[in-house]
Amino acid sequence: MKHLDETSKRILDEARALGPILRDASDEIERERRLPAAIIDQLKRAGMFRMAMPKSWGGPELDLPSQVRVIETLCTFDASAGWCVMIGVDGAYMSAFVDQAEARSMYADIDSPTAITFFPPGKAVKRGAGYVVNGRWPFASGCQHADWLVGHFAVFEGDSPRVMPNGFPETRFGFFPADDCEILDTWKSVGLRGSGSHDWQVKDRFVPEERTFNLAVPNPYRKGPLSILPNLLLYKLAGVPLGIARGAIDDFVAIASRKSPTFKSPTKSQPALRDEPYAQNAVAQAEALARSARAFVYETFEDMWTTLAALEMPSLEQRAIARLAMVQASAACTQAVELLYKANGGASVYSGNPLERRLRDIQTAGQHTVVSMKTWESAGRVLLGLDPHQGMLF
Repeated sequence: MKHLDETSKRILDEARALGPILRDASDEIERERRLPAAIIDQLKRAGMFRMAMPKSWGGPELDLPSQVRVIETLCTFDASAGWCVMIGVDGAYMSAFVDQAEARSMYADIDSPTAITFFPPGKAVKRGAGYVVNGRWPFASGCQHADWLVGHFAVFEGDSPRVMPNGFPETRFGFFPADDCEILDTWKSVGLRGSGSHDWQVKDRFVPEERTFNLAVPNPYRKGPLSILPNLLLYKLAGVPLGIARGAIDDFVAIASRKSPTFKSPTKSQPALRDEPYAQNAVAQAEALARSARAFVYETFEDMWTTLAALEMPSLEQRAIARLAMVQASAACTQAVELLYKANGGASVYSGNPLERRLRDIQTAGQHTVVSMKTWESAGRVLLGLDPHQGMLF
């Protein structure tokens, strides 16, 4: 693993320092189904939402592996907080695809969080110097504290879809001020409850042309490594299962030293859970699963980053292997958490047990399309010299 530069190390240290604060707030985060305002302020002060912002704007512009480490660290303490940071930094990525004078005016405050949703596309009708947009989008993580919401829409000329030269319908993404959007209370989820991933919508809302872009035909105005691969922002998700699994292992080690398999405090006649061979077996397997998944992620991400840092597009095989590392991390880390949940016995089923929440969070994160079961097939197709059939996800 590469040596971290001073900026990356400082921001990672800030993430670690947030640990006690996030732990203390975790019940409130879960209960309120959003990050409290005080936690958002702490994350901003620690520089979490600005970590991908360009150096030309005064941001740190961390490399991709360093961003993943920060997200992993936050998810060790609270998965919803780490998830919201993962999404909240996306304004730095997406603003590279609009005129930079306009982008800088939108992000005068480089600590502004963004919420972005890809599908399903809304509908936009071209009108004058922009578009009139109608649409409703799900899974807008962090939308209640975001300053900008980014929605995807199909472009119409009157009643007909506008077609690009390649024959495909044109779709664009647009930036909407949060105050112009309606948040719909839909996030009643199994896990990641504190991410506030509600639906949002706009009705007959005008968005200027200069605040829109076509990610299918990308034209980055910034030429740095973070802007070469249009969907690079999706790869950050790898830090989430890694962090949740590490947190679950830490939780289990702490639990196993202070309880017996029968809920009682350990005694000479009733050993602690950690003295049980099955518990020892479970934590060893979980550690191996999490560490091997982590090594695969950072090996492939650092390889891909070497190519990006040279301002070159990673090969399709590089991207496929990195995506394979992501889906493997999700699968292996979920297995690790399931092992620990099982080894903890009946106590795991109660609300408030840390392993109960870890399991719900990692299973919910694993439903994201970026680490879906389809990825195995798509990566395998690439390794066999075939088209991935995965569209922009690769």
